[in-house]
Amino acid sequence: MASLLTYVINGALMGLLYALIALSFVIIYRSARVFNFAQGEIIVVAAFLIWTFFFHYEFDWWIALPLAIGCSILLGLVIERLILRRLIGEDIFSFVMVTIGLLILLRGIVLVVWGPDMRFFPAVLPLTAIRIGPVVIDPALLYGGIITILLAGFASWFYNHTQLGLEMSAVAEDHQTAMSLGISVRKSIAISWALSGVFSAIAAIVFLNGKGLTFSASDIGFAALPVVLLAGLESIGGVILAGLIIGITANLAAYFLDPIFDGGVAQVLPFIIMIAILLIRPTGMFGWKTIDRI
Repeated sequence: MASLLTYVINGALMGLLYALIALSFVIIYRSARVFNFAQGEIIVVAAFLIWTFFFHYEFDWWIALPLAIGCSILLGLVIERLILRRLIGEDIFSFVMVTIGLLILLRGIVLVVWGPDMRFFPAVLPLTAIRIGPVVIDPALLYGGIITILLAGFASWFYNHTQLGLEMSAVAEDHQTAMSLGISVRKSIAISWALSGVFSAIAAIVFLNGKGLTFSASDIGFAALPVVLLAGLESIGGVILAGLIIGITANLAAYFLDPIFDGGVAQVLPFIIMIAILLIRPTGMFGWKTIDRI
């Protein structure tokens, strides 16, 4: 029973990590109507920036982390300025294809700049497991879960109770309509990519804390897709619930089904749920009904 409870709690915390990454998807889509397939690669770039400032330049953490977050924000702004700004008013398919190309480009940049060798990510958060009776908890996931809930609360307040947040939501409805109302589409998209850069750097810290780092860590972006689609591409609060569902379900599958099928079920099940959601309710649990399929 203690082992099962450990699986459930750590599954919930892993689900909150997926929710944090899903927030990056939602922030961009809700503000710019762009589904960013390169989100995992942006997380990896942020991770390598943190590694560079920690180990290459040997900065203290209180200098390295703000510098890495600042560079992640700058990366988001560069992507928006050089690539996506030219597509304002275009069909959503154009944005999808561009972000797929961006995925390939960022992977190439990571390989050229940092190489394929594994690097060890700095232990920004504690590594010693937290024991509560018989239950063992990953401290990085615990702190990450708390951060995710706080960020989701802030993002929900921002979009629902500030003038800028409401304007950014209007941009997601339709670029041409937003421009006709005097709303700056360029500013909204730039802010969304900057916020996504911040979330990506935080996700990199939680996900890779004290672990090995290679370009293949970008697969975490695809692992978060079931959470995004289950919640709905515009739902900020929904990603928390969706993350808990996906994380707990995957860990229960690992506990009960992986021993029967010799592993692999826990990795596949979230994507089965994702396909089922797309077939039954493409807008997700809390998505806007006017959403387009991609």
